[in-house]
Amino acid sequence: MSTAAGSPAAHRAPRLHWSLVVPVKVLARAKTRMAGAAGPHREALALAVAADTVAAALRCDRVRDVIVVTDDPLPAADLAALGARVVPDAPDAGLNPALVHGAGRGRELSPDAGVGALSADLPALRPDELARVLDAAAAVPEAFVPDAAGIGTTLYTARPGVPFAPAFGGGSRAAHRSRGAAEILLPGTDSVRRDVDTPDDLRAALALGTGPRTAEVAARLPSLA
Repeated sequence: MSTAAGSPAAHRAPRLHWSLVVPVKVLARAKTRMAGAAGPHREALALAVAADTVAAALRCDRVRDVIVVTDDPLPAADLAALGARVVPDAPDAGLNPALVHGAGRGRELSPDAGVGALSADLPALRPDELARVLDAAAAVPEAFVPDAAGIGTTLYTARPGVPFAPAFGGGSRAAHRSRGAAEILLPGTDSVRRDVDTPDDLRAALALGTGPRTAEVAARLPSLA
């Protein structure tokens, strides 16, 4: 199921607010597919990408809270300084349990808000594009946005009162579809789909226009020229 821009469902959607959970890996294990291109700047790039993602989400007027789940003290401090709420990965049982843990915190803080899991790898994220996607997500119990490659997921959402059951991992687009979540594909929302895992992904994000921290680190990487 896809929700098109301008559809009746999108117009009927209430203007929900949202708590978004952003999982951030320990930097030593982050952006491993960027190791060749980023070299000694790999951890700085991972932190920059997460920071630009969180900063953009916090500027979206549909977002009430951004909850970062991480066990790394460096991004924890950096992202808290931006205004995110930081919680440790208490379950320590993989990505989806960490997201459920963060969403539980979001529902404690704002029981009337929807909850969503947002990739930390969206350095070109635009607050207005995120708002459009969240408004479309408000029209259905569960929704998701596929990544630019059409295989993974960059955003999964659940309305208030709906069980939060993310299915991130290999082939998560198909997994979320099979669970009945509505797929949101809106024109003009490329920044919500453009996650960064590889050098080519980073080049595509830079072409869209990344946040300042990602751009600054990327400028130190001659292999991207």
